[in-house]
Amino acid sequence: MNKTFRVSDLVFDFGEGYPVRISVFGMFLFFFVFSCGRSYNTQQAMQDTSEMERHKKEILLRVNRELVEEDADEIFAYAARNNLQLETTESGLCYMFYERGAGQKAAMGNVVRLEYSVSLLDSTLCYSSNMLGPKVFRLGSGGVEAGLEEGILLMCVGDKALMFMPPYLAHGLTGDGDCIPRRAIILYDVTLIGVE
Repeated sequence: MNKTFRVSDLVFDFGEGYPVRISVFGMFLFFFVFSCGRSYNTQQAMQDTSEMERHKKEILLRVNRELVEEDADEIFAYAARNNLQLETTESGLCYMFYERGAGQKAAMGNVVRLEYSVSLLDSTLCYSSNMLGPKVFRLGSGGVEAGLEEGILLMCVGDKALMFMPPYLAHGLTGDGDCIPRRAIILYDVTLIGVE
């Protein structure tokens, strides 16, 4: 029997002798439904990825908060053992003046000169002005620990202070690649000797 199909029909033969006739409209409907499903899956995948990213950020924030709290606990335990009365800035810098000067107050943009020693909480000396000479830098230009810059802005010439810097205000997760190990809390003993 001879049957003529319209041009709008497609014939598929799956090898069993039973050709399947599907109209172009049927093919369009099939691909439309298939693509809608794929679109939904793509959208769902994007939402899932977004949800995973949000979850990762929450975990990182939680871990970061825990590390910051551990660092603060370690600093305050050290202070308690050594009878130090520390003040804390909003950023987390802990400091104590043990001698007050009467000189010019440091301000952003000033070039400052200081004598210092940098040690770890286990008393390991890392650097000092006795070893390397006074430290001289312009406030606000970078190149020094964020905690040091913040602490110097609290000082006047002649002030002597202890500054405890958690890793995020000092050398971070990696240390300085020399004397300061990774994730180290550092203690600066600083005397501001000049402001220009």
